[in-house]
Amino acid sequence: MNKTTIDDILNDDEFGLLDLQVKKLNIKTEDDRLIDAFEEINIFIDKNNREPEKSSMSEYGLLAKLHNFRENESNKKVLKPFDRHNLLGDVKIDEPTIDDILNDDDLGLLEIDNELDIFKFKHTPKNDSRAKTDFVAKRVPLAEKEFKKYEKMFHQVHKDIKEGKRTLKKMGTYEEDLKKGDFYLISGVLLYLESAELKKTIWVQKSGNRERIEGRTRTIFENGTCSKMLFRSLGKQIRKDGKMVTNINEDEKQNSFADADFSNEEDIQTGWIYALKSKSKDSKISNIKDLYKIGFSSIDVNERIKNAKNEATYLFADVKIVASYKVLNININKLENLLHRFFAKTCLNVDVFDSKGQRITPREWFIVPFEVVDEVMQLVEKGTIINYKYDSENKKIILK
Repeated sequence: MNKTTIDDILNDDEFGLLDLQVKKLNIKTEDDRLIDAFEEINIFIDKNNREPEKSSMSEYGLLAKLHNFRENESNKKVLKPFDRHNLLGDVKIDEPTIDDILNDDDLGLLEIDNELDIFKFKHTPKNDSRAKTDFVAKRVPLAEKEFKKYEKMFHQVHKDIKEGKRTLKKMGTYEEDLKKGDFYLISGVLLYLESAELKKTIWVQKSGNRERIEGRTRTIFENGTCSKMLFRSLGKQIRKDGKMVTNINEDEKQNSFADADFSNEEDIQTGWIYALKSKSKDSKISNIKDLYKIGFSSIDVNERIKNAKNEATYLFADVKIVASYKVLNININKLENLLHRFFAKTCLNVDVFDSKGQRITPREWFIVPFEVVDEVMQLVEKGTIINYKYDSENKKIILK
């Protein structure tokens, strides 16, 4: 009688119970994701026989991607082999040298290591991989109605970049360059840092404890999505695969104010915008919380307020300078009018009387938290103030 061998058992598998299906890991690289995004545009053109337009939010997202692909030379080199509609034009593809091939050894196959150790995890994902997960996984789509107020801003920023009013530059430290109200670019997609709930923490290191800023952000992307990613994760992604968008320059701020229904005066004035607190002993004034005079002076503010107690505009009382902001190359009359219109609903409605008993109603005093005043001045500096309005009921600045 013939003995059954192990080969007989393995070969007699009528029902395929011993078949092994090897699972493939579907891990996409950065280039894979880039190609997938470009393929979305290809598929759209396949179906519609045209490039995406600004007619809808979904098309605008594709159009924005295409625009950024065309602007990024390194991305164009990756995508050109998949450009079946010639969307990218002529792209010079660099031929790899022998040095490039030898240096492109991500897995270390060409390295000689005399200290092989199974406990050395050379290719374990680093922290920035976790940052990328935070960046990608938590984006959610905004309703088209909600996104509309941001869409106008993204259009304007693209226009500003195209016209040279804004430029792209490498980001430095998070603390200095990652600020709410500013625009950034990641993987060719424009984003707006709307808000950030930040706090300072102590980071314990062997070399000594360090203080750093951490917290959650609310970040809006031009493709109609929103993220609450970590402040530092956002910063890492911008530094790794993006740029910061500079704020509108001083000369262009003037044009922005001119566009906001102001007169077209040519003369540019220089001076100080100030915020003052009244020292009045009149209870009608002293009992009002967050009361500030916001105005302009062409001379040093200390000099301007010397005679405050004798002037109606200062409520016939001395005042304290809370803050002053030096402004250059801006028509201050227009800027002052803008600020007064911005806070119009909070304007103090009170009458004061001069030494002759004549009634005077000052119009430059506003009931608004100083933090809001300071935030407005930052928006003025960035040239984006005309995109916002003041919600006096909730005491905060919101998009129009």
